[in-house]
Amino acid sequence: MKKYYLLTPGPTPVPPRVAAKASEPMLHHRTKEFGEIFSRVQEGLKYVFRTKSDILMIAGSGTAAMEAAVANTLSPGDEVIVASVGSFGERWVKIAEAFGIQVHAVREEWGKPADPQKIADALKAHPKAKAVLLQHTETSAGSVNDLKTISKIVEKSPAILIVDSISGLGGEELHMDDWHLDVVVSGSQKGLMTAPGLAMAALSDKGWKAVESAKCPRFCSDFKRIQKSIKDNETPWTPPVSLFQSLAEALKMIQEDTIEGVWERHRRLARAAQAGIKALGFPLFSSRPCSVLTAAKLPEGFDGALLIRKMLADQGVSIAGGQDHLKGKIFRLAHMGYMDSFDVLIGLTALEKTLKDMGYKIPEPGRAAREAEAALA
Repeated sequence: MKKYYLLTPGPTPVPPRVAAKASEPMLHHRTKEFGEIFSRVQEGLKYVFRTKSDILMIAGSGTAAMEAAVANTLSPGDEVIVASVGSFGERWVKIAEAFGIQVHAVREEWGKPADPQKIADALKAHPKAKAVLLQHTETSAGSVNDLKTISKIVEKSPAILIVDSISGLGGEELHMDDWHLDVVVSGSQKGLMTAPGLAMAALSDKGWKAVESAKCPRFCSDFKRIQKSIKDNETPWTPPVSLFQSLAEALKMIQEDTIEGVWERHRRLARAAQAGIKALGFPLFSSRPCSVLTAAKLPEGFDGALLIRKMLADQGVSIAGGQDHLKGKIFRLAHMGYMDSFDVLIGLTALEKTLKDMGYKIPEPGRAAREAEAALA
């Protein structure tokens, strides 16, 4: 029997106590018992989002919340600015265009973060822009954007700031209210340590004003309908009850550690992963690395796709490769959610063993783990 280690950027490992909640007897969603769970999820998510706003719950993946954010705040023909620094930035472009929205893309080479000055310039060039859309963490490139600085720029304009924090929430520092973020969306399957299938969004007052004038079609993901049901501790449609049960427990774990403690754990794991990967001779891919995942460049001609397959087949360790034009050219080691020191050490050790088996000359065998341990200390 081979033990399986999940070190990918989503889905991420689910703690046993969280998984156990999903196996409890099914509850009807129009009961006091479910209402109590719903209320705990609301309060727990407000704590993690760092907001006083209601959290709108949507059955679906994180992309469902991205689509809902566009559909509920914009109208066909509107102009928006998308700050794209990777694959998921391009997803904002595709979603907006699907609703007939005109996109002004401000693109950076993958591996570089969004440039706040270019966003400011784009807002001046396109004064009719109704929104700026971007990622918190761009996991396709291992980068984190400077939301705090960007929000100060967008706040001065009529546009709202829509943030995809699907991979960032619960791992990367975020203060929705203090940073004046207008719409923040996320999902259950990453830093929130729960199985996939539950998406969420929170809106500022400025965000809700945009909802009032939005004319894109929506029904199941209608923010007004969803918010109206919150006062009764329920959703307008049948929710994934088991996921609510699990998420309530996962949020309890985060609160036990404190969100500040969780952020620091992710920073510590990121330092260890970065130190270990550099010791193997690989440069980091991002110039502004995030805390939830580390991406690194592979040598020219190296078979990155085989590396990923072989690590899983031989070592039982699952990491991620590159996306789109980066397929086979980078690898991505996640350290988000239910992970700690030994997960990073296992990932680095398995990576070194697989590289050696593939004929790659390790600069100094064993050094990756030693450097990671030193960083952890």
